[in-house]
Amino acid sequence: MPHEAGETWGDIMNSATTGPPADVDEYEYPPERRGRGLTAFASILLFVVGFFNVIYGFAGIGSSNVFVGNAHYVLGDLRTWGWVTLIFGLLQLLAAFLLMGGNQIARWFAVGVIGLNAIGHMLSMPGYPLWSLTIVALDVVALYGLCAYGSRQNMTA
Repeated sequence: MPHEAGETWGDIMNSATTGPPADVDEYEYPPERRGRGLTAFASILLFVVGFFNVIYGFAGIGSSNVFVGNAHYVLGDLRTWGWVTLIFGLLQLLAAFLLMGGNQIARWFAVGVIGLNAIGHMLSMPGYPLWSLTIVALDVVALYGLCAYGSRQNMTA
């Protein structure tokens, strides 16, 4: 195999595996598409959390045995928080479907629903503490994705 003088076997083998030269930016996303994956992830996460909230809501309305017995809530009781969580779950499912269209109004609607859901789960924590903390953590991740990368440029690119 012909090669330039002074080139070693290692230079020949490494040249094919090192990738493009440093001055080539063909592997970078254009600035208007950065964060689009995280926005899509937040939309899907919103759908999953909404589905979990619907299940939690039905369980709370039916006073299922998975909840802590004789829990003392700041406001209402287990059935009240079951209805609230069911409504938030349905709103989150609606927001997730609307977000797939890339609408800014849907994005802000989703941010509002996620924020209220996190507050609701903090208030309903006596019923199922570990699950409420898990849902709040997922809400924070979805909020980050929608607020940090959900700009008009990223949603419509």
